[in-house]
Amino acid sequence: MGGIVDFDVCFPSARADIGGMHSASGVALAEIAGITHCDGFPVLGEKEDAWELALQAARTLLERTPVPADRIRQVVYAGSGEWDRPFWSPSAKVAHALGIDGAHCFEVANFCNAGMTALRLLATDGALGEDEYALVLVGDRLSRMVDYTDPGSKSLFNFGDAAAAMLLTRGDGRFRVLHSAMRTDGSWADYYAGRVSDNRVFIRRAEHRRGLADAYIRTFTGLVDDTLAALGRRVADISHFLINHGDRDMHESLLTRLGIPRERSVFNYDRLAHMGGTDTLIALGDLERAGRLRTGDLIMLATSAMGFSWGITTLEYRG
Repeated sequence: MGGIVDFDVCFPSARADIGGMHSASGVALAEIAGITHCDGFPVLGEKEDAWELALQAARTLLERTPVPADRIRQVVYAGSGEWDRPFWSPSAKVAHALGIDGAHCFEVANFCNAGMTALRLLATDGALGEDEYALVLVGDRLSRMVDYTDPGSKSLFNFGDAAAAMLLTRGDGRFRVLHSAMRTDGSWADYYAGRVSDNRVFIRRAEHRRGLADAYIRTFTGLVDDTLAALGRRVADISHFLINHGDRDMHESLLTRLGIPRERSVFNYDRLAHMGGTDTLIALGDLERAGRLRTGDLIMLATSAMGFSWGITTLEYRG
C-alpha cells in the first residue's frame, strides 16, 4: 500500500460558544458542557466556506512539500456530500485554484469516515503510478447543519468545523499505510438524516433507539482484532490509538475494552469539539509536533460516521 507524504489542517475564523447554544435552545449550560467538554470551539464564519479551508490547508501543505502540479494525478474531496453548493464539485474547484489541471477530480461521501475511505482507495496497489501523487481534501460544514434552537439536537452541539489536506504517494511516505478495515451497519442508516427548513439542511435524529454505543464498541473492537490478526501484531504493539472526538465517554470505554493505556491516545476535548473527519489528523499532528512519534510506531486511526460506518486505518511512522 502507499503512504502519506505530508498533511496539514486548517481551522476557521469563528467560534461556537455554549452560552449562545444555551440561549437558543434553553438546554442547561452544564448539560451542554457535558456534551462539548469545552466552552467554545472553531466553526465556519458567516462568509467562510469549507472548500476555502481545504484550499488553504492544501496550499500550506504544497508550500512545505513542493510537488509539480502535473505529478498530482488524483484530487479527492472527502466529507458528508453536503457541500458548500449543491450539485457541485469542490475537488475540481480546489484543484483549479491550485493550478492542478491534469488530475482526475472527484468526491467521496462517507461522512466523518470519508477521509480515511479516500486514503484507502488511493493507497491500494495500482491506484497511483510511479512518481504520481494524490491530494485528499477533508472538509465539511457540520456546524451549519446543527439547529441550536432545537433541544432535541443537543447531542450534535459539539459539531465543529476544520479542513485538512493529505498528499499521498505510491511509496511509503512519512506515514506508511499498513492496513485498512471498515464496516457499515445499515440498520442505523435512518437514525440521523438531513431535513430542509428555511432553505437550510439541518441534521435530525429519529426516535431514540438504544444500542448505538454498544455498536461503536463492538464494531471498533472487531476491526482492531481483524487488523492485528492481518498484521500479525498484538494490542501491546499499538503505539498510538487516535479516535474521532464524538463522545469522550465512548473514547475512554473503547480504550478500556481494548486494553490500551490512556496515554497512548490523544484527548483534545478541553480545547476542541468534534471537528468532523479531521479529528484524527489533528491528533496525529499534535503527536508529531510534541516529538512523541518514533520511527516504526504503529498508529491506529479509529474513525466513525453516520450511516453508520466505522474504520480502523493503521499507519507506520517512517519519520
